[in-house]
Amino acid sequence: MLHALALNCTLKPSPSESSGDLLAQQVLDALAPYGVEGEIVRVVDFDVKPGVEADMGDGDEWPGIREKVMAADILVFATPTWMGHMSSVAQRVLERLDAELSETDDEGRPILAGKVAVVAVVGNEDGAHAIIADAYQGLGDVGFSIPSQGGVYWNGEAMHTTDYKDLPETPEKVASTTQTLARHAAHLAKVLAEQPYPAP
Repeated sequence: MLHALALNCTLKPSPSESSGDLLAQQVLDALAPYGVEGEIVRVVDFDVKPGVEADMGDGDEWPGIREKVMAADILVFATPTWMGHMSSVAQRVLERLDAELSETDDEGRPILAGKVAVVAVVGNEDGAHAIIADAYQGLGDVGFSIPSQGGVYWNGEAMHTTDYKDLPETPEKVASTTQTLARHAAHLAKVLAEQPYPAP
């Protein structure tokens, strides 16, 4: 059984409804038929300190989230769109993951090299393509592998206030893209589990 961790980088603390939660859960639901169990962590509910170390001390709650990242085979990086960019919470997650650049496994491989990452973006303004591109670069840089078509997004009509969570049903294009993302992510995760990257 593979495990997926969805980090919802909404700016809304629980129990507020979140479109990011909805899309992240849809990704986890799509992964389930491929033998992947999952959970969602809403990052803003935790005191994640700024910095680029694994533990910034003084009440930093990132280490607990980091443990979940390390235990997962697949990371679902979910963020809303704010002013055309990923949320500040999402940016902070990438900054905290930067600490893993210097970490290796027992064989000398980058510690995140055996893990897969996908990206989910919601928002009622443009920016999803740029956000996915930025997230791909950051996640790939710290060691995650990105599957083919590993991004899914929904953008509402510009200048309107309809959120993804308020739609009467999931748009067909979003649903089909989510299914493709899940199929490819589960496949790549299984391949990496069976055939890890070569040690240096």
